[in-house]
Amino acid sequence: MNLLYKGKTKDVYQLENGNYLLKFKDDATGENGKFDPGANTVGLTIEGAGLAGLKMTKYYFEKLNELGIPTHYIDADLESASMTVKKATVFGEGLEVICRYRAVGSFIRRYGKYAREGQPLDAFVEFTLKDDARNDPPISEDALDMLGIMTKEEFRIVKDLTKKIAGIVKEDLAAKGIELYDIKFEFGRVGDDKHIALIDEISGGNMRAYKDGKWLEPLELSELVTK
Repeated sequence: MNLLYKGKTKDVYQLENGNYLLKFKDDATGENGKFDPGANTVGLTIEGAGLAGLKMTKYYFEKLNELGIPTHYIDADLESASMTVKKATVFGEGLEVICRYRAVGSFIRRYGKYAREGQPLDAFVEFTLKDDARNDPPISEDALDMLGIMTKEEFRIVKDLTKKIAGIVKEDLAAKGIELYDIKFEFGRVGDDKHIALIDEISGGNMRAYKDGKWLEPLELSELVTK
């Protein structure tokens, strides 16, 4: 097993059989000790966050696999807080795709002149570059195509998958009395045919969810989802 790199919330290892191992950590994104799924820096450490994130990721990836939605997920080992996945090639140096149902976080920071906090949004999808030095800037379909990061056909596939997967998560949470405000995904090309698949994770660390008007921290959300 060979360590490829240390990420903000996961370490990535290459296995001898060509698959990859993701080791979940207790670090969370945010600033000044406050959790923020849209932040591009580690802002705090939450004991048990890694295992909670993996439990929730396992829950949703297995649900998606059963529904025939392409992912890189193979299996998970809760004891070691690790997940085995297929090799995936990211778009450019990495993209994040956000589906928003409420105007919060970076959306309100950018568009607060026109939007109000918590305003309903109709599954608004936006793409951002993974670029810490430039604060993960949003990028348009045309720019992705012109810069050779993603074709317009790939953009359409990823946008459709984003809405579909976010809808599945939203519906599942709603059945538990939880409202999804926004969620962030990553996609890559997987397999010999380089088909587009969901990669990375689906956890409390990359979404905002509320119950009875109260924001649910990642550990609390994971417990409600996976109990």
